Amino acid sequence: MGVKHMSRFERYLTVWVFICIVAGIGLGQIFPAVFQAIGHVEVAHVNLPVGLLIWVMITPMLMKVDFAALGEVRTHVKGIGVTLFVNWLVKPFSMAFLGWLFIRHWFAPWLPADQLDSYIAGLILLAAAPCTAMVFVWSRLTGGDPLFTLSQVALNDTIMIFAFAPLVAFLLGMSAISVPWDTLLTSVVLYIVIPVMLAQWLRKILLAKGQQTFDAVMAKIGPWSITALLATLVLLFAFQGEAILRQPLVIALLAVPILIQVFFNSALAYWLNRVVGEKHNVACPSALIGASNFFELAVAAAISLFGFHSGAALATVVGVLIEVPVMLLVVHLVNRSKGWYERGDMRR
Repeated sequence: MGVKHMSRFERYLTVWVFICIVAGIGLGQIFPAVFQAIGHVEVAHVNLPVGLLIWVMITPMLMKVDFAALGEVRTHVKGIGVTLFVNWLVKPFSMAFLGWLFIRHWFAPWLPADQLDSYIAGLILLAAAPCTAMVFVWSRLTGGDPLFTLSQVALNDTIMIFAFAPLVAFLLGMSAISVPWDTLLTSVVLYIVIPVMLAQWLRKILLAKGQQTFDAVMAKIGPWSITALLATLVLLFAFQGEAILRQPLVIALLAVPILIQVFFNSALAYWLNRVVGEKHNVACPSALIGASNFFELAVAAAISLFGFHSGAALATVVGVLIEVPVMLLVVHLVNRSKGWYERGDMRR
């Protein structure tokens, strides 16, 4: 299986993001007053243009989630257990550690001192939100069990509604970064609870008209998500442009802990599934959801909590920049290692 199963938008996401970086920086330098005006269109510290873009970005993805699939959880208890362990007990904490190690210590001399906490916060936000939509693509590319993929996404989304805010608050507190609880809870309501409710309402209406209608609408609105993401990135880099031009090394340095956590968590989930005896088509989506991130939510939360100009917003965008090429590499590795994985099954 190959990248032919990805849409053109998905396949070239890294290219689009790079174009948005260049366009955003350029437009921000040419029309600074315009972007400052956009940045001030706020209600209760929520930027309205960005809030709208984020709803357009997230809602079509959440419409793919069938919460009725939670009933399938019991058919792959071991694989689900591995997924939950890696997603909620390993990934966020390992990223907090990597942020502390790399950003606050090893890379600190090359980063702006006033943004170190913000960069760490962005990395934590990125790791605290398991992938919701792109994992369906990665699962298809590995021949993953579609019911398992659907059930683990539905379960993760359910947990995220209740656990995202406390987990982020706890990890930021451990990193000595204070965030107002009301702002954090507002972000959860705006960018998780309301989009989930809206998406499920729209899903129910469309499915009442038949599966064919639902599939046709999803095919039409699917590109809206990434288009809205790219528009958000143009705005973000218009605000971040000056800092990036002064510190071009920042993006590369922020990518290091993200890359390490992707390979560490995917390898851990893949190996644990082999140890507990799950099939390869379960181990693959389990490993992939443990490695990828719900970066749309991370970007939204970072902007809400810390602002457009923050290092947190920039750190989450670096996650978007490297998502597709890195995840395609993980897909390649789990596909190539299928023989090794199944030899473990035969020994049992």
